[in-house]
Amino acid sequence: MSATVFFITPPFTQLNTPYPASAYLKGFLNTKGISSFQSDLGIEVMMAILSKKGLTDLFESIRPSEEKKFSENALRIIALQNDYIQSIDSVIVFLQGKNPTLAHLISKRNYLPEASRFAQLDDLVWAFGSMGVQDRAKHLATMYLEDLSDLIKECIDPHFGFSRYAERLGRSANSFDELYDAMLQPYSYIDEALLKILKARLENVNPLLVAISVPFPGNLYASLRCAQWIKKNHPSIKVAMGGGFANTELRSLSDVRVFEFFDFITLDDGEAPIENLIHYLQQKIPVTSLKRCFTMVEGKLLYINNADCIDYKQGQVGTPDYSDFLLDQYISAIEIVNPMHSLWSNGRWNKLTMAHGCYWGKCTFCDISLDYIKLYEPITASLLCDRIEEMIAQTGENGFHFVDEAAPPAIMRALALEIIKRKLIVVWWTNIRFEKSFTRDLCLLLKAAGCIGVSGGLEVASDRLLELIQKGITVKQVAGVNKNFTEAGIMVHAYLMYGFPTQTAQETIDSLEMVRQLFEAGILQSGFWHQFAMTAHSPVGMNPEKYKVKKQTTSIGSFANNDIVHTDPTGADHDSFSFGLKKSLLNFMHGACLDHPLQQWFDFKVPKTLVPSDYIIQAIQEEGLSSNKPSSKIVYLGNQPVVEIYTKSKKGVQWEMCSLTFQGKRETLTIKVNKDQGQWLSKMLSQLTVDASKLYSLHEVKTDYEAAGMDDFELFWDNKPVNTLYKLGLLHLS
Repeated sequence: MSATVFFITPPFTQLNTPYPASAYLKGFLNTKGISSFQSDLGIEVMMAILSKKGLTDLFESIRPSEEKKFSENALRIIALQNDYIQSIDSVIVFLQGKNPTLAHLISKRNYLPEASRFAQLDDLVWAFGSMGVQDRAKHLATMYLEDLSDLIKECIDPHFGFSRYAERLGRSANSFDELYDAMLQPYSYIDEALLKILKARLENVNPLLVAISVPFPGNLYASLRCAQWIKKNHPSIKVAMGGGFANTELRSLSDVRVFEFFDFITLDDGEAPIENLIHYLQQKIPVTSLKRCFTMVEGKLLYINNADCIDYKQGQVGTPDYSDFLLDQYISAIEIVNPMHSLWSNGRWNKLTMAHGCYWGKCTFCDISLDYIKLYEPITASLLCDRIEEMIAQTGENGFHFVDEAAPPAIMRALALEIIKRKLIVVWWTNIRFEKSFTRDLCLLLKAAGCIGVSGGLEVASDRLLELIQKGITVKQVAGVNKNFTEAGIMVHAYLMYGFPTQTAQETIDSLEMVRQLFEAGILQSGFWHQFAMTAHSPVGMNPEKYKVKKQTTSIGSFANNDIVHTDPTGADHDSFSFGLKKSLLNFMHGACLDHPLQQWFDFKVPKTLVPSDYIIQAIQEEGLSSNKPSSKIVYLGNQPVVEIYTKSKKGVQWEMCSLTFQGKRETLTIKVNKDQGQWLSKMLSQLTVDASKLYSLHEVKTDYEAAGMDDFELFWDNKPVNTLYKLGLLHLS
């Protein structure tokens, strides 16, 4: 076969699912009739190494010497090499989901060889109480693979890592010198495995252009190795780089040595740049028509951005195309016992976005000056569902991870209604802002449409700092939203931050106390602490004096420029809090040590918290008091009731009543109202389904009620028994 473009994702990103960048671009090129082929070389290299033959070759290549002595851990693994070689194929097949019964054998801990990674399991035994046999076995199998990773890193290739490769070389590489020197070194064992696969792929595809996606610093080294090999062995093939790393790090690129490897580097949304690049290589347009592209012209490095070329709207870019990927080879690993991180790495997820960019776009730590965040453009629910159906048919997977910066609540609502209307069976999760739009009823709707988890930025749980961040939320608001999601059965993960400019030790401890109370109240299930990093394209990075921090990185490098080293003269010693914050969170996630004093997590004196011990409980109660607006849309998701008219008498007076019996999936609910109200309610519920031609507002429902000749709508609607029907799907959607 042959293709115009060969998309490559170099090692390594995730082992459980393809990184979606090339699938998006392949889907776009399909709409233009341009042929393409894509490969995730990360999973292909990993499967070549993690096999009986691969490990046999790997162990044979390890040779200790007088100059290079191995650790006890490495020597143990080498001594157990036959056990690893014998078990590796069955472990990989298990992690690919093809032999689930092996979980029982793995869980007994007498099947897999164990090295240093398993030492931590003794500290995590309590965590397995909440894990089933399958997840426990996946975690043990992941530790087994991590032991092999440690061996490779120590004895074969110091840059190796399952989800990142030579990341240190790529991260904050202001100068290209170290990477360039690395390219002059002989191929490593991993390089050889990578280039062997690349060679076979190129001979089969024979492209005009190789487009390499570099989403992270951990992909950069391998992308250079691929480009270097192509230049040497297929000099007629042009090579381009794009992706998240280029978009954030290479905007001020000036080192011409990079173009010994790449012919082109494109920035931001890839659809228009890749189309123009292909047309240029086909000699249909001049070089001056390229879009957001670095290239060498007559020996000079130029950045060309054709202003007349308009980017495509989201409705025009097509459905992501996952064909060509070896979807049956991806593995589900559980590296750490964290509910959201387990979700991230466990299972195959199709990736989609509900909107381009961020609808909020104000957070001061975020790269909001860049187009991928700044330019907000939503996608209609109908088009999203069309794409969902296409991707399910193509991949056989009904799991979706919406990778939005922050999914817009209005689109989430519309998408959920469309999913239910089309009777699609999907499982999905996404990133959100913890804003008030996520009411109890909206969360129930999202759950009914297959939402299983959300992650959002609580950041520093301090109202002063949240205002400085311009997050647009308060801690009390977050507590109320978390309660709504949790009670709907949707897992909540919080991104937590420490070290934001001017953050004091008191605020750090108070933030930890807020987090502790959220877990104690049972309304937060997962979290992760990140230390603040100043970036060049964020408001803090562009105006550090406004946030009372000082840049230590003052010059612009000739290669990557994003992370900025800085000092925070008015803040605490942020680094010192790192271990205690993360250790306490690991315990909180599993319901442990919630009653311990915060001081015990730190080996230095910290302030006592000033947060009242019932702050979150009080916040939940306050946030829960909300009234329905007349403009709220009323939707009924449940089954229609069985209606029975009967006569009731008391003290010789008789009147007719109406009994409505509702069958839910887990319960039967009967309500009794007077005859006229019951008959009206039964009729109205049949008009409030998602299949109805329109959505009724609460005001319209009230008007219909009063038109039927009845009074006191609020007394009927807002009190029992009608008020309990939300349990069966009678929802008010603001």
